[in-house]
Amino acid sequence: MDPIHSETAVYMMASRKHGTLYIGVTGTLVQRINEHREGLRAGFTKHYGVKRLVWFERHEGVVTAIQREKSLKKYPRQWKINLIERENPNWDDLFPALLLP
Repeated sequence: MDPIHSETAVYMMASRKHGTLYIGVTGTLVQRINEHREGLRAGFTKHYGVKRLVWFERHEGVVTAIQREKSLKKYPRQWKINLIERENPNWDDLFPALLLP
């Protein structure tokens, strides 16, 4: 299996630039982001229209990924915005690039 499809990742999604943010962790990044984008699961992202992958970080293990997710959730909103904008200043949707070979 392709590593991006099987690695654990922490990710942030947004409804738009500086919009509603969501932080999650998954072992199947492409599949999980697709679920958010298509509204396949009821919950926060579906309710608030959070469909744009704006930041992600790969981890070798689930424990470190969960620790990172929990710490990110505790940071102030502006810190999260700065983290996104450091790597993705235009808040582009990064999902299409994940699908490239």
